[in-house]
Amino acid sequence: MDNSILEAVEARLPQLRGLNAVVAFDCGNDGSIVVDATGPEPEISDDDPSDADCILKISQANLQKLITGKLDPMLAFTLGKLKVKGSMGIAAKLSSMLD
Repeated sequence: MDNSILEAVEARLPQLRGLNAVVAFDCGNDGSIVVDATGPEPEISDDDPSDADCILKISQANLQKLITGKLDPMLAFTLGKLKVKGSMGIAAKLSSMLD
């Protein structure tokens, strides 16, 4: 996983307080990032991404755009650039928290 993406995700962690879920960003061969937001302070973990409450399948390039606000989550989903496995409710809540 690209370090700039990891740093960008880490910078957004405080916005995920109260999500009460484990979310994985699955970038295929480029790796994955698992965010555990079940505790008081969200953190990036090395948990198995398949155990997440919600798995977001997205390319590393599109994840970079999503995090920096250059790609709208709903548009990405509609265009098939973002696929959601697991809880759609958590995905929607995540989207609104990152706005």
